[in-house]
Amino acid sequence: MADKRFFQKKGPFTLRELARVADAQLAPGVDPDFVIEDVAPLDTASSSNISFLDNIKYRDRFRETRAGACIVPPKFSDDAPPGIHLLLSSSPYKAYALIAQAYYPPQAREEGIAHSAEIHPSARIGLGCRIESGVVIGKDAVIGNRTLIEAHALIGAGVSVGNECWIGPGATVSHAMIGDHVRLYPGVRIGQDGFGFAIDPAGHVKVPQLGRVIIGDHVEIGANTTIDRGSGPDTVIGQGTWIDNLVQVGHNVKIGKGCVIAAQVGISGSTVIEDFVMLGGQAGVAGHLHIGAGARIAAQSGVMRDIPAGQEQMGYPAVPLRSFMKQAALLNRLIRKTKED
Repeated sequence: MADKRFFQKKGPFTLRELARVADAQLAPGVDPDFVIEDVAPLDTASSSNISFLDNIKYRDRFRETRAGACIVPPKFSDDAPPGIHLLLSSSPYKAYALIAQAYYPPQAREEGIAHSAEIHPSARIGLGCRIESGVVIGKDAVIGNRTLIEAHALIGAGVSVGNECWIGPGATVSHAMIGDHVRLYPGVRIGQDGFGFAIDPAGHVKVPQLGRVIIGDHVEIGANTTIDRGSGPDTVIGQGTWIDNLVQVGHNVKIGKGCVIAAQVGISGSTVIEDFVMLGGQAGVAGHLHIGAGARIAAQSGVMRDIPAGQEQMGYPAVPLRSFMKQAALLNRLIRKTKED
């Protein structure tokens, strides 16, 4: 159960209501009026909780759970413990997410501008915004309707922020155009100088970074992630892309829509990442590369060449998944042979 000091719970809800929320089906014989108080993990759930099973690794926990209800794919329904109520879904984790949102919706925020906020007279603030203590908003900045800017965030001159965005505490945004429903977590740095310079024995020469950062709608950018502005072309983050904490995106990078980029990834300048690419944690991508749509890069991989659309790669340097597995198997055989000799 979530700590009441930090989270406000709604409900209870009947299974009929939860099935409607999650677009799930009640299993045959399930009482649609059975009442559920809260969500909980399989191993700690009680008879008033609903849980979910999405990974075969947790099948034994499902068989032993005391949850009153559980969301499962149909193929796991035969493993259910006696007396449990089942909701059937082909996407149990998504169904659980929708149900958890019903119990724990975002907390409403009162609109208003703190007295200690510093807002340039030329800045335009939309309707229903909340701007908290210590926020600084620069000349000619535009803030959309119902946007929340938390304490000590900085919105630079000329920046545009869309409707219903959330800018976390201590975040800084400059040289950027941000769409609607964007979430920037605490400490995010958007639009600072890219790492551009001409190398010279007498001292490196800074190249002015004259581009912007363009962020599409429904993007999430995790805590302490940095996204450099372009050097002339823009740095672009496509609609619906989610970026984890502590990610570095270099100047002129183009990221398509629906990408997922895990923590501590580094993407060097001028690389193009097409739609729905997934990058595992601590992967590194060299500059001026092209990663095709739907490609998947495993954690800690080093990408040094272009990757075709849809291909899975891993390793350092990254190679197609099948090649990596063959290399690993060959290396293991060589090690065993060496020991035997």
